[in-house]
Amino acid sequence: MSIRLIVGLGNPGPEYEQTRHNAGFWLVDNLAGSIRLSRETRFNALAAKTSIQGQEIWLLEPLTFMNRSGQSVGALARFYKIAPEEVLVVHDELDLPPGTAKLKKGGSSGGHNGLKDITAALGTQNYWRLRIGIGHPRSLGLQQPVADFVLHRPRKEEQTLINDAIDKSLRVIPLLCEGKFEIATMELHTNT
Repeated sequence: MSIRLIVGLGNPGPEYEQTRHNAGFWLVDNLAGSIRLSRETRFNALAAKTSIQGQEIWLLEPLTFMNRSGQSVGALARFYKIAPEEVLVVHDELDLPPGTAKLKKGGSSGGHNGLKDITAALGTQNYWRLRIGIGHPRSLGLQQPVADFVLHRPRKEEQTLINDAIDKSLRVIPLLCEGKFEIATMELHTNT
């Protein structure tokens, strides 16, 4: 088993582009590089097929809002017969400080509405998650409500740390595409 679908979570539209909730989009955009993601109406998403480590990989950014991400993920996974264990969902994580990235398979949604919808669409929690730390407003000394916090831009110093976590994550993506999950996890977690 290896990763065949990498999904970045975020909200579509220019007003959300630079918000913390779009950390998943940021990683997929960086991973795509010069490959252009194009609108795929049947999946209600931006998507592209690429090759990583000789493996055919789909990149996906749902054009639904975060809480309906499962529509796009489920549709593409069913169409291309991609098992939940071959799906990597990249998302922002309140419980991790900026600069941290963690990889895990399965588990609860932790209150993340995008993950809840993907779990419902795939019929299981048994898919991979790459959690990009954005911090929590309380741990960062902010009085902002969580919903407001995730829909705003990170402060400059937080953005630098989030970018660092994305860079570290990009370095382990080839290992995931080869099915080397333990090595990728160890490398990502020890470099964090």
